[in-house]
Amino acid sequence: MNKTFPNGFLWGGATAANQFEGAYNEGSKGLSTADVMTAGSHDVPREITDGIVKERYYPSHVAVDHYHHFEEDIELFGELGFKCYRMSINWTRIFPQGDEEQANEEGLRFYDEIFEACKKHGIEPLVTLSHFETPMGLLKYGSWTNRKVVNFYLRYCETVFNRYKGKVKYWISFNEINVMSTKPWMAGGVNSDDEQVRMTAAFHQFLASAKAVQMAHRIDPDNKVGMMYAGHFSYPNSPDPEDVQANDDFMHKMLFYCDVQCRGYYPDYKLKEFERVGIVLPFKEGDKEELLRGKVDFLSYSYYLTHVVGKETSLAMKGLNGVKTGYNNPYLPTTEWGWAINPMGLRHSLNVLYDRYQIPLMIVENGIGAVDHVEEDGTVHDVYRIDYLREHIKEMKKAIDLDGVPVMGYTMWSPIDIISASTGEMKKRYGLIYVDINDQGEGTFKRIRKDSFYWYKKVILSNGEHLE
Repeated sequence: MNKTFPNGFLWGGATAANQFEGAYNEGSKGLSTADVMTAGSHDVPREITDGIVKERYYPSHVAVDHYHHFEEDIELFGELGFKCYRMSINWTRIFPQGDEEQANEEGLRFYDEIFEACKKHGIEPLVTLSHFETPMGLLKYGSWTNRKVVNFYLRYCETVFNRYKGKVKYWISFNEINVMSTKPWMAGGVNSDDEQVRMTAAFHQFLASAKAVQMAHRIDPDNKVGMMYAGHFSYPNSPDPEDVQANDDFMHKMLFYCDVQCRGYYPDYKLKEFERVGIVLPFKEGDKEELLRGKVDFLSYSYYLTHVVGKETSLAMKGLNGVKTGYNNPYLPTTEWGWAINPMGLRHSLNVLYDRYQIPLMIVENGIGAVDHVEEDGTVHDVYRIDYLREHIKEMKKAIDLDGVPVMGYTMWSPIDIISASTGEMKKRYGLIYVDINDQGEGTFKRIRKDSFYWYKKVILSNGEHLE
């Protein structure tokens, strides 16, 4: 086994603007779909409201106030030794309603400052263009169900590709694009369980991504654009052939998104499914060629857990909570929020994806949500987070060294406590850095290094060798 990860391996961490920045109405920013999602909990789902309701709490409005703490936060990322910082540009900071002809200069300047801070600390930005932050102003068009939104998205892409040329070379077109099949409001402002509606929206996102890839390459040949898959990986509940077939069907429902973006066309199994259920995609002349020309340069994905699937699993995925398969894995422990902890599954997932697509891979989210406690002396002892990250990094190393999988980098979720996307809570903490704020958005916003901060700093400094 090799002694180190590849030279130039992109160690770092990941955030999302709607969970991190706050300042939802500052800098001439418009409302995004995240801004009308209330807080929830493990037992109470988040809700979508019709605009801002005065008595409700919306965690994205304040988040952890990175907007006013970005210099401090990025300095801390530099102290960690980050090679790469995955972040998102909030579309509504650049085009507040989504359909303007002119960009918002205040928003553009804010990200100029972010990228300058990254450069100061030797950090390579990896920028997600759309991370669950669709402008609310596009809902009057039907959001991604309307082909017009493709052009609005491309205007946004062209603006930031040109503005940040030379400052950003790694891009992701859509965060967890397959969430259109599980949580379509988050994926693109689509609030429907109708599969025709969801698949029309997904088609337009595929087309937008393909055109954005080509645009990025034209504007700067150094640009690399990837897709991002919400890492759903599953095992059959038993050797019963019906369970095995159900598992294949489940994975097809998820992986077809990767098939389209990595191969450049819809797989036959998906087209046959559409044929059976009467779904018609809005193809126009030249669209097939656009999808093929706009294949992504790399595949990035999140990895938190694995599923068990069987013949009782419903493939009709409804509601903001997303996937529930009806089965649990008796061989795996779970987090406080019931997510199965499966480090070996990370190696399995890397092999599944590389065997299927043969393009570079990057793990851009991996972490554990847990309740952290600040001790009287101001320390935070999160050995459970260190254990989780260590075991997953070990399996990633095996995939590289033993299986030959080309992994570009690893940006864990998250370097700092931010709002949980799934529940809208603050107490479900993922960070290496504690932020003093509670579920109601109250606190000092003080940043505190946890034990995991010092551990991960050594991991990066040793290029993955120091894991104990």
